[in-house]
Amino acid sequence: MSQAETLLAPPPDPEAERLVRSLVAVAGQDQVRAVLLFGSRMVQASPDRFSAYDLVVVAERYRAFYAALERAGLSNRSPGLQALLNRGLAPNVIALAPEGWDGGSVAKVMVLEPAALERGLGSSAPDHFLKGRLVQKVALLHARDAEAARWVGELVEGARANLLEWVGPFLEGAFTPAEAARRMLQLSYGGEVRPEADDRVLDVFEAQRPWIEEMMTRVLEGAVAAGTVQRDGSAYRLAHAPDERQRKRVRRYFLRSKARATVRWLKHVVTFDNWLDYIARKLERRTGMRVEITPWERRLPYLLLWPKVARVLRARPARLDRDGASTGSPPRAQP
Repeated sequence: MSQAETLLAPPPDPEAERLVRSLVAVAGQDQVRAVLLFGSRMVQASPDRFSAYDLVVVAERYRAFYAALERAGLSNRSPGLQALLNRGLAPNVIALAPEGWDGGSVAKVMVLEPAALERGLGSSAPDHFLKGRLVQKVALLHARDAEAARWVGELVEGARANLLEWVGPFLEGAFTPAEAARRMLQLSYGGEVRPEADDRVLDVFEAQRPWIEEMMTRVLEGAVAAGTVQRDGSAYRLAHAPDERQRKRVRRYFLRSKARATVRWLKHVVTFDNWLDYIARKLERRTGMRVEITPWERRLPYLLLWPKVARVLRARPARLDRDGASTGSPPRAQP
């Protein structure tokens, strides 16, 4: 498959183009290898004018990238600290607001060096953070050159080709590409602590349904050619039924992913300018809950915000099944 088929052209969006131009102008063409767009702005899953743009930026060197942002007044964080945190638990998530938080669009940017992206999308990824996002519909907003575009396209396509390694153990009997894609999203979302309602998975699936079904069909047909999946009429089934050992292996992987994702939430307070205001706005948009953050909570977020975090998680709306009926809680990661 060509890189053009793997990484789609982005939806027409002058604001996204302006954000990327600003970033490349500040950091330098030699420093920014590639920029990807994913998330609600890409798949059009209920975005509004306050929705941030979700970007992945592949920077050649962390310290040089963060130093450029600091010089341009786009970051208030220490470049050395940012680089240290990025190496300890990639990616960092930072804010990009070239026109200010009240005057223009905001991007939520995941920053990775090339080796970190290769590791996060590879077969021995330390967690699911990157795979869960980038096996979905993504677009290439910027590539330094044709080689950079080819490189990132092959990484994304390789992650998709191997997704049955973690989805397969939870597929039993005959299943359609749509059913496999829904299971993929359920597992990915279940591997993190998220403030949104659990039926967000269904919104994301429906928003990219034609594309994600086609992508999953390609993956399954590739597995048929490899002998690991068989056709069953208009559906598919695994050539060998998964056993409990395989399920346990994948469950451990997702437990590790959830633990690392929780640590990332704590890290965001350090790496992401105005993180508390951003997440409060996101909560209000996604759940209807208004969260006021006091001055003391801003000073001591790790100590004082836990009661509000617990209240938000308890108050999330119940999951809706595919027919719209409330189920009260998401399913266990098993069919």
